[in-house]
Amino acid sequence: MSRRSKVRAMAQQTWLITGVSSGLGKALADAVLARGHNVVGTLRNPEQIAAFEADAPGRAFGLHIDLVQDEPIGEQVDAAIARAGGRLDVLVNNAGVGRMGALEELDESDFRAVMEINFFGALRMTKAVVTRLREQRGGAVVNISSASGFAGNAGGTAYCASKFALEGLSEALAPELEPFGVKVIIVEPGAFRTDFAHDKLRLPPRRVSAYAGSMAGDINDLLKAYDGAQPGDPARAADAIIAAVEAPEPPLRLILGEDALEWIRNKLEQAEKDIEQWRAVTVSTAFA
Repeated sequence: MSRRSKVRAMAQQTWLITGVSSGLGKALADAVLARGHNVVGTLRNPEQIAAFEADAPGRAFGLHIDLVQDEPIGEQVDAAIARAGGRLDVLVNNAGVGRMGALEELDESDFRAVMEINFFGALRMTKAVVTRLREQRGGAVVNISSASGFAGNAGGTAYCASKFALEGLSEALAPELEPFGVKVIIVEPGAFRTDFAHDKLRLPPRRVSAYAGSMAGDINDLLKAYDGAQPGDPARAADAIIAAVEAPEPPLRLILGEDALEWIRNKLEQAEKDIEQWRAVTVSTAFA
């Protein structure tokens, strides 16, 4: 069965979405619930569960879970899915954080903190459900990456590294799950009007004055100044993600936003330029 086969055609599906308290996760959960499906949503605070479930009684199921803890999460996930009917159709790894700054301004612990949630959190959640998806021979894994997960930018070493890792995992996972009818979609948003720059952006522990006036040194200030003026609409992004999941031939990568499209195209053009300019050197490395 092709990886491009549809998620089962049913009147009601169950989606497991991490990070539904705000931003793109909340917009996606709202859109999925509006279509009559079930949502198991992870929330940072247990106090948020009642409000989330009240939005769609019997179809919204809150799950308070620590994605960076060492303890297994499989039993908690299984119990939540059982409450929603016992079958999972779509996993969306959305929860994430940002920590921006020049590499010199960040400690190794900063890199680990970002990797723990953006990469290992998604890995742990995927591990918790991948056997279920494989055995039922259908479903989808949607990993929310970023345009910065495809094309790196100055001041984004930690964040880009975490999203690049997530994309590498996703690319390798796609052909692993293809024979079982499970599809993998990488979502690469540009700037969307969420709380990322307002709430989830963590400042570097120290500043290095040499980077002042450069993208690497000023990225946090630039993002905060941009907060509230981002061109992307989270509700429309949610609709686009649902359309991709439901498509007969979904993309491996779903780019969201004109800014993301331009950013990614620029990298592809630069890569093609490097390939052509260095082709002779590339092919000169074989044994004579």
